[in-house]
Amino acid sequence: MTAEIILPLIGYLLLVAGLSVFAMRKRHSGNFLTEYFLGSRSMGGFVLAMTLTTTYISASSFIGGPGAAYKYGLGWVLLSMVQVPAVWLSLGVLGKKFAILARRYQAVTLNDMLFARYQSPLLVWLASLTLLIAFIAAMTVQFIGGARLLETAAGIPYGQGLLIFGGTIALYTAFGGFRASVLNDAMQGIVMLAGTFLLLFAVIHAAGGMHSAVERLQQIDPQLLSPTGVGDIITPTFLASFSVLVCFGVIGLPHTAVRCISYKDSKAVHMAILLGSIVVAVLMLGMHLAGALGRAVIPDLAIPDQVIPALMIKVLPPLAAGIFLAAPMAAIMSTINAQLLQSSATIVKDLFLRLRPQQQNNERLLKRLTRLVTLILGLLLLLAAWNPPDMIIWLNLLAFGGLEAVFLWPLVLGLYWEKANAAGALSAMCGGAACYTLLASLHLQPAGFHPIVPSLLLSLLAFIIGNRFGRPAHSAEDATNVVTD
Repeated sequence: MTAEIILPLIGYLLLVAGLSVFAMRKRHSGNFLTEYFLGSRSMGGFVLAMTLTTTYISASSFIGGPGAAYKYGLGWVLLSMVQVPAVWLSLGVLGKKFAILARRYQAVTLNDMLFARYQSPLLVWLASLTLLIAFIAAMTVQFIGGARLLETAAGIPYGQGLLIFGGTIALYTAFGGFRASVLNDAMQGIVMLAGTFLLLFAVIHAAGGMHSAVERLQQIDPQLLSPTGVGDIITPTFLASFSVLVCFGVIGLPHTAVRCISYKDSKAVHMAILLGSIVVAVLMLGMHLAGALGRAVIPDLAIPDQVIPALMIKVLPPLAAGIFLAAPMAAIMSTINAQLLQSSATIVKDLFLRLRPQQQNNERLLKRLTRLVTLILGLLLLLAAWNPPDMIIWLNLLAFGGLEAVFLWPLVLGLYWEKANAAGALSAMCGGAACYTLLASLHLQPAGFHPIVPSLLLSLLAFIIGNRFGRPAHSAEDATNVVTD
């Protein structure tokens, strides 16, 4: 551990804390829940682009994805680029209509939107339970990624790094809320871009240039240069499955969807679509290429997830390594705070206030409860991350797939199918969740497809069939304000 690495990290964490304090002081007056969980719907285009991008790009993209590229080669770099349209799809499919309806319903959470649309308490309870289970798994992955980063790059023991990292996030999320989250996301997006350029160029330089790096990969294993990857893992069915899982299905992720109801105006959406897509493209290409070419610099890593922090130490001067350490830390922290806020919102807004609606205007109680819930969730995640697996990308994709199987069709069809009703939505959620859980737990891949593909197909079929047996619900066009203010 060197001071040159630790000091920039400390400076970065202090900057995060400073932005959180600034966000607390900039809070608008009015409804506490709307301000705390949505920042009073005041995001501009730049902040919207950065918060969507940094929420989507997580430990899996900065640690797990490059680790997979290190193991499987340049084919995985090409595979990662299917994620580029994710921001465009999220804002294009949900976008304006979703935000307009959220304001009409006075919705603070995704479950508020689902309840206003389908008028089913059972659906809200099922959605809340699913969200909490999946988010705990997804956030555990981020905690593991942050602690591994500190362990490998800064020499901090895994347990201590986990406490430092997890404690910082839990505190600034609990007390700063959504506004602190998105301000930090904007700053973290800039840090991630700078860090990606810095590391990629340093890796290419350390390998003796691009040509030398590719020659070295050829010598290690010719399949590292194959579009199908080492072991021919990237088959057409794998490519199709990955595209659904990390691009199209992202529309149904709750922590992404909630960003689509918190922006200021349509100008912000248009700017965010363009800027966000560019940022995702640069970050995905840069980090995965660094991981793949890193095999030419460090050919014998036992744990692929260590490639990015190991490269930082090897190819960058200590001070530059300390500055770059902030980039993957930024990616991880921005994803966790989004998921942590959404989990807290689910517990407080969707569960507690549904049972105790008379406390809706008790701002003092809600402030204390929200912060307490966030801190307790942070503690539980620390415990869950204490014994990590070797490759976190698979656990992260498993959690993402579960959320998409449950939320995608109820959300999208609720917006665009006037006759969609609660019976159809419940059928889709139960069918998708059951199919995904069964296939994933038994490691089954029908016809070579990832469980997300048959799960979404079954979920869509269940929605259509179940919809024939339910009562008509409010359509997305004529629903009135049914969410308790």
